[in-house]
Parts: sequence; C-alpha cells; structure tokens
Amino acid sequence: VQGPLGEPAASPSPARPFGRFGSPARRLTERTLYVHQGGLGDHTTVQAAVTAAGGTGWTLVLAPGTYRETVSVTSARTDMTWIGASGDPRDVVVVYANAAGTPRPEGGTHGTTGSATTTVQAAGFTAHAVSFANDFLRTDLPGNPGTQAVALKVQGDRSAFFHCRFLGHQDTLYADSMALSAFARQYFAHCYVEGDVDFVFGRATAVFEHCHFRTLLRPDLAAAPHGFVFAPSTARENPYGFLAVRCRVTSEAPDGFYKLARPWVPGSDLTARPSLVVRESVLGPGIDAVAPYANMRDAHPWQAQRFAEHHNSGPGARITVPENRPQLGPTEAASTTRSTYLGNWNPVPTRPS
Repeated sequence: VQGPLGEPAASPSPARPFGRFGSPARRLTERTLYVHQGGLGDHTTVQAAVTAAGGTGWTLVLAPGTYRETVSVTSARTDMTWIGASGDPRDVVVVYANAAGTPRPEGGTHGTTGSATTTVQAAGFTAHAVSFANDFLRTDLPGNPGTQAVALKVQGDRSAFFHCRFLGHQDTLYADSMALSAFARQYFAHCYVEGDVDFVFGRATAVFEHCHFRTLLRPDLAAAPHGFVFAPSTARENPYGFLAVRCRVTSEAPDGFYKLARPWVPGSDLTARPSLVVRESVLGPGIDAVAPYANMRDAHPWQAQRFAEHHNSGPGARITVPENRPQLGPTEAASTTRSTYLGNWNPVPTRPS
C-alpha cells in the first residue's frame, strides 16, 4: 500500500493516551517515555530519552517534529521501541548532516560509521512510523571525497522497522552487525528508502518486504551510472545476506542510469562473499536491464558473489542478457524466504494499546 508521493502509506495512528502530551498519569506502560520538543513530555530530545531509559524494554513515543541531533542506542538498551506518535513517518524526523569527510571538533573526520545520524547497537530494537535522515549534500564539502552520509546504522540482532523512512544520498541505510561473526537479523516492512550510491549496504541478514527504494537524480553527473541500490558485504560464513521481497524500485534519474547492486568487500573482511536476492519485485526503468550489476573492485567481481533474482517484473527486470541476471531455480526459490533468513525470530508489528 502506497501513500502520497510514492511513499509507504502510514500505519494507523495510535490513540493519544491523554490530552497533555507526556503526562505521567496515563502511560502506555511503566517503561514509556514521551519526547516532545515543546517540553510537554518527559524529554525534549530523543537522545535524552534514550539515555534516561536504562536497561531493557523501554518505549519512546516521539511527538511530531524534526529532531536535529545524533542519537546512539547502546547495546545495553535492549528491546527498545520507538513510536512516531502521529502514525505518519513524515511527521517525526530524526536528522543530522554529518558525512565521512566532515571534520570533528577534536580533530580528524567522522568516517562512514561516525557520520550516522542514528546508531543502534542494541538487540531487539523496533521502530514504527519514524523517519531517519541525513541531509548532508555533496556541495557542503566541495571537492571532498568523503561523501558517505549514513542516516541509520543498525547493528543489533532482531531489529525491526515498520512504515519507516530512510532519507539520504550515499550510504543512507547501513544494515550491519556488531562483529564479523555476528549474523544480525533485521527486518524492514513497508519502508521507504532513498539515495544514490550504495544506499542500502552492510553485512546484516536483512529482509525487506513491501519496501520502496527510490534512486535520486545526481545533477553532478551527466553519464551513467548514477549509483547503486544495494551493496551487501555478507560474511562468507553467513548463508543469508539481503533479501528483497515484493518491493519496488523507482527513479528520478533517466532510464538505465542505476545499477541494482554491486558487491562490497571491505578491507576489514577481504573474505566477504556478498549475498543479495531480489524476488517478486517491480524494477522501474531507472535500473539498467542489460547490466544491472557492477563491480566495486575488480578483484571481487560480482559474478563470484551470491546475487540472484526470481520472478521480478518491470522494465528494469527484463532479461536481455541471461548471464547478466542470475535466476533462482525452483528449489532455491522455495528456501529463499523470510522465515529461512530470520530463523526462529518472527517479527510482528505490534503496537502498545
């Protein structure tokens, strides 16, 4: 289900539990904190509420507003839930403008990881109807190659996002894990993700269902490619990387100006064997149908990785050169599912009532 401007339709708005936002008299649970920039809740910033929520099982209800701050959810704050109070992710935006090349006050630059507006290391994190954004523009640092600017870096196992938005340009959504040996499972349902270069990347086991990926126009580039939707860096020992099911890819750029994916083999894991499956999805004309994959480094060609498709449709899914579009066979398709990837974890989009 899609809403205005091609974005996911909002989930139903939760009933506001009381008139004065944040009144402690009628909390959703005993471990609920309300965030309101005008002072009508428990805290005026998201980070202050996260810091106050020590331990496990806390819920943060975020009033509509643009929260210009960086936020870190450390590994000790397990099973935390964020809820956008209006039910429309466009109303609640957590945003900042750091990039990899942005200087830090103490010296040096942020790097890709340090550029993240929101970093989630805790297991069991869930978000409903929240926008995670990084509004850095390449023109902010002219001539600087450090244009990676992460909106969300999520590393925890059992991380789930429902009806959320992820907004940025290069490296928007970093689906990662806490260590090479940690196969973090993550789930994204009815989400909207936009960007240009490698804007969904990382080594997590991540399942995307009914998501909308939007590739942006790059006025600084005249020729193709403008970028890549996916850049997985799956550890070789992990049998499951990224899985996109019943999703769609649209584009602001001219037809054929985007690749569907390229493999990322980072210097921290030169044995990585990136994995991506896109199935039952609609690929718009912005995707290069003749050559939808490319190499990031010639030493790690995409053909040697674990890339495959199954029953996709749309102009960007046409199979014109079969060897350029590996397809799952019936047996492989039967086992390439959400339940296989997520194992004994079944993310359910529940909301407090």
